[in-house]
Amino acid sequence: ESCELVTITESNVLYVYIFVSSGQDIQGTSVVANLPVLMRQNPAETLRRVLPKIREVLHVAGVEMQLTAAVSFLTVLQEESVSIHTYSHSFLHIILQNLEHRDAGVSNAWLETLLAVIEALPKETIRHEILNPLVSKAQLSQTLQSRLVSCKIMGKLANKFEAHIIKREILPLVKSLCQDVEYEVRTCMCRQLEHIAQGIGTELTKTVVLPELVELARDEGSSVRLAAFETLVNLLDMFDADDRSQTVLPLVKSFCEKSFKTDESILVSLSFHLGKLCNGLYGIFTPEQHLRFLEFYKKLSTLGLQQENGHNDNQLQLQTLEQEKKYISVRKNCAYNFPAMIVFVDPKNFHLELYSIFFCLCHDPEVPVRYTMAISFYEVAKLLNSGVYTIHKELVTLLQDESLEVLDALVGHLPEILELMTNGGENSGSESKLLSIPDLIPALTTAEQRAATSLKWRTHEKLLQKYACLPHIISSDQIYYRFLHRMLTIILTNNVLPVQKAAARTLCVYLRYNRKQEQRHEVIQKLIEQLGQGKSYWNRLRFLDTCEFIMELFSKSFFCKYFFLPVLELTHDPVANVRMKLCYLLPKVKSTLKIPTDKHLLQQLELCIRKLLCQEKDKDVLTIVKRTVLELDRMEISVDAFRKRFYENDLLDQEKERQEHLLLEMEQLEKEKQQNEGRSTNINDKMFEKKRRDSKTSSVLAKSITLSVPGSSSGTSAGKEDKKSKLVRSQSFSTQALHPKYSNIDKCPNKSSATGYTSSVSGMGKSCMLSFSDDSFRTHSTGNSGNASFPSSSSRNLFNSADQKNNGNKESQSRKMSM
Repeated sequence: ESCELVTITESNVLYVYIFVSSGQDIQGTSVVANLPVLMRQNPAETLRRVLPKIREVLHVAGVEMQLTAAVSFLTVLQEESVSIHTYSHSFLHIILQNLEHRDAGVSNAWLETLLAVIEALPKETIRHEILNPLVSKAQLSQTLQSRLVSCKIMGKLANKFEAHIIKREILPLVKSLCQDVEYEVRTCMCRQLEHIAQGIGTELTKTVVLPELVELARDEGSSVRLAAFETLVNLLDMFDADDRSQTVLPLVKSFCEKSFKTDESILVSLSFHLGKLCNGLYGIFTPEQHLRFLEFYKKLSTLGLQQENGHNDNQLQLQTLEQEKKYISVRKNCAYNFPAMIVFVDPKNFHLELYSIFFCLCHDPEVPVRYTMAISFYEVAKLLNSGVYTIHKELVTLLQDESLEVLDALVGHLPEILELMTNGGENSGSESKLLSIPDLIPALTTAEQRAATSLKWRTHEKLLQKYACLPHIISSDQIYYRFLHRMLTIILTNNVLPVQKAAARTLCVYLRYNRKQEQRHEVIQKLIEQLGQGKSYWNRLRFLDTCEFIMELFSKSFFCKYFFLPVLELTHDPVANVRMKLCYLLPKVKSTLKIPTDKHLLQQLELCIRKLLCQEKDKDVLTIVKRTVLELDRMEISVDAFRKRFYENDLLDQEKERQEHLLLEMEQLEKEKQQNEGRSTNINDKMFEKKRRDSKTSSVLAKSITLSVPGSSSGTSAGKEDKKSKLVRSQSFSTQALHPKYSNIDKCPNKSSATGYTSSVSGMGKSCMLSFSDDSFRTHSTGNSGNASFPSSSSRNLFNSADQKNNGNKESQSRKMSM
């Protein structure tokens, strides 16, 4: 009840004063927690009446109130409820009084607040209120907690004053605390030397800080030696070449030697900083020292996996659990530093020097090590550049890893890794790229299936999103047979909505880059039948999600031709949720129309909206329909009045439509090329057989056929050039290189029968292709929705009729050539 009363009357300063004075911790804690609110509402009265009472109560308050007060004081500073002068006058003394609290947690909380306050205080205030009392607080006669607090404050003050002030007033205290009798104080001061060095500059660091670090590195306390080593590594950039070679390098060598023999406590830290250390000292290494540090890294990378690691064999019979954890941490740090070690040895020497270690780390028995390698795999691939083909097997291994954490770490940069794998190597043809990673497709399918059967749906969603890059990596047929139908299955069977949406978008990307119209029509038909006309309302909802992705990835004309009418059919759906989702989608659907070309589709849309307004019985759906009608009206006015606003969108749509045209042209040219090759082979076989049978009586006829070849070949050059230019434009659209057997379309064999056939077919094939393109993209069916749902039949009929004409011309031409 007291807490509720405080909440109700927190703006009443008098009641707050009474609660603080009551002496109950729960009431006092509530008041202190609401102090920032009181400062915003009535700062003057709060400072006059409430804050002095809080100051009195804090002397005898418990831990909870002390921690709450430290947080509230920091919040008041961050919100700038009062000026910094008022804050330092009212709050700073309370913070300084509670710094030496007997509870370490409370003391650290107040210290964090003070360090944040120091950033905002003016120099004079810091000097009088903090620096001057610090001289007495850092004396050996003070408590351990007081000296530890002084160490951290001095590290913060080093960036607030000029170098000469630090040298005169702070450095003597620093030297005194570095020689303190307690190892905790020496450790704490050693870790602050990095901040002090940044404040005093390079020269003073060399003459004052470096000697202290050298002495602390030989300290009897292991924690002090560890702090000295880490500070030395962090300050490496501030030392010149002489300091590195004469002072730092001997110390580092000493640390490396002792880490295996007498001082294993430094192993984990040494393995973590080894990459930075090797590259920082790279310029002063002799070849022998370079090799020595490389061997040391290799030894750490397999620590705990073999029987000898610098100790006697009898000491390794039974390793403790702590040792095993330490060795796992060391190998994990080696995996973290692997990209830095590639730079250290030069990527050209990777296979010779580091590949064996890379193999061991990728196959390490511990998950944290393999997880770290999966995270750094992309960095390794970037560094190797043209030598990336050497780590193909390890990519497949990590994709098939039994731990989903490893897979999740690898998938983050999977598109970039696969792009480097296919484009970074020496091979340039698409077929050779695919053959260089023979197990990639099975590994990708296995990874997806394992993610699908697990409970980690976020990993599955992330994986499906990244698989959208595959059209740039593998061929269209491989995607169609190995991945596309799997995406459709996930949409139909998976129970997690984000996973279904990720699969739907990836399926649309696959459909976007599919090169065979028959396959595209099959997928479109399945989407309409199994999703748009599915029995489950959940599937029909996913059909609408898929249509959103279609509108995003494809041109407006593509959507209008295949999906516009099937979407409108859902206005008659028996489930209100489906109709409601459709109403939300209608503005986007309308934006795909092009007036006056799609005027009949606009009429269908208006008819469906009228039916919804007249026949809809669900109140929620009807409300959304009315709201959608108003939005559609505004869209119509905005399009008519401000066409320039949509100029960029129209250009983007034209580019999408042009790319879809190029896909059709490329497919048609590939078909013609295959037909040309097949027809020329048949004609050559027939002529050879006839010559063999009638060799005695048909020599003159054979000569006349041979003489007629040059004329026919000259007549086909223009047709070939036209096809070649179209194919080049098609290839420029696709990011996936053509299959080698299609890339030589301009290199048809110049035999008599093939040449004659080509001259007769080139014009016919071109006209057939253009008529198909116009039918596919520029006109839309004016029939019922059923015809629009299955457009593949009309296009197939068109192709059949064109093929029959082509076949007729080909047969007549071949008969003429035979005669």
